[in-house]
Amino acid sequence: MRTDSSPGIDPTAARFGALPAREHLPVGSGDVPVLDVVIPVYNEEKDLGACVRRLHAHLVRTFPYRFRITVADNASTDSTPQVAHGLTAELPGVTYSRLEQKGRGRALRTVWSASDAPVLAYMDVDLSTDLNALLPLVAPLISGHSDLAIGSRLARSSRVVRGPKREFISRAYNLILRGSLQARFSDAQCGFKAIRRDVAQVLLPLVEDTGWFFDTEMLVLAERAGLRIHEVPVDWVDDPNSTVHIVKTATEDLKGVWRVGRALATGSLSLDRLARPFGDDPRDRQLPGVPKGLARQLVGFCVVGGLSTLLYLLLYSGFRTFSGAQVANALALLVSAVANTAANRRLTFGVRGRDRAVRHQAQGLVVFGIGLALTSGSLAALNAASGSPAHSTELAVLIAANLAATVLRFLLFRAWVFPERTAPAPAAPAPVHHPQVPQAWDDATAQLNAVRAHDHDLDPRTPR
Repeated sequence: MRTDSSPGIDPTAARFGALPAREHLPVGSGDVPVLDVVIPVYNEEKDLGACVRRLHAHLVRTFPYRFRITVADNASTDSTPQVAHGLTAELPGVTYSRLEQKGRGRALRTVWSASDAPVLAYMDVDLSTDLNALLPLVAPLISGHSDLAIGSRLARSSRVVRGPKREFISRAYNLILRGSLQARFSDAQCGFKAIRRDVAQVLLPLVEDTGWFFDTEMLVLAERAGLRIHEVPVDWVDDPNSTVHIVKTATEDLKGVWRVGRALATGSLSLDRLARPFGDDPRDRQLPGVPKGLARQLVGFCVVGGLSTLLYLLLYSGFRTFSGAQVANALALLVSAVANTAANRRLTFGVRGRDRAVRHQAQGLVVFGIGLALTSGSLAALNAASGSPAHSTELAVLIAANLAATVLRFLLFRAWVFPERTAPAPAAPAPVHHPQVPQAWDDATAQLNAVRAHDHDLDPRTPR
């Protein structure tokens, strides 16, 4: 039976083959664990044994579901493999995976992609994060509330002990992410994160980095795609014996920020297949008499319009120094119209990528022509009435004419340039069978899809 938080399968999700609606994970009694905790290691023969035993004891004592601990070895050259094999023989639920190439991101991608557990997590081998935060980290993923979860050392209620150098670098890095990539999560590099497996299967192929920037890139893409990221304040004590090369890591991270920022700016990342993937966002619901997204589009259009007006006035004043009023108005309006269409396309109406971009700009130029006619007609009427009006009077008339043109521009953008596309009600998708997942899991998925399809047919809001 559908609940208010699970209103069925979103047509966009069905079109892109995206993820099903979030559901609370069943406890299950099979051999598949609910949680797989990955510990990436490189030459950690001294700390690995104590780390895994402590984590295993904590999970046995506090975690109510089946779990697995996977040691992901990044081509260690010391006795780390021997220690790991000893742990797999000593402790039930501990496994070992060997990679012949270094890279934390490569290790996480490899193990997470092969895991059959519905919730995937990782933590650093030094266990700097207090393990009492582990259950709060994964609980929102198990319940279906969130898609990813991260530990945050920068939350107000976090308790952190570390030197001023690392504190400064961490805060500076997160400020860079906020300023350059508009990231809203507070701590990108805390080695304490979790993700749902169904989300990872769609998200990980888009992540290019194989080193320390891996999880930052994953979080940025997830946030841009509209996935929900849960943050848990943690108690964290710096490891004074950490072997991480701070300068090299920071340099690689800044290169990653530049690469991801450029990809997002050019629209080369296909985030459309991730946007609203679960179909349970209340903003996607169709309510009688309430146009979808109108309030959000109005806010975005007003912000873009205000900035475009400032740009237009600055350009007009500059062009007016060497040309007549009509020429200056046409040039300023043309440049600002191109920028306005591009900004509204992405920010107001949520159109990403290069598909139909040229057509949208051409339609925007038609709208520009209408605005040009309004403003030019206003200037012509002013000159006919007063002969040689003052520059301030010209600007006042142009502002009034632009206000009228703005209302018309929004209506044309919404109804003609960027109209909402409707899709037919989707059929229930066939269950996907994974060799490593018990048949009971697939049977439950098939039943759930059948219930959703039945509910969709009975929903009074469904178009007939």
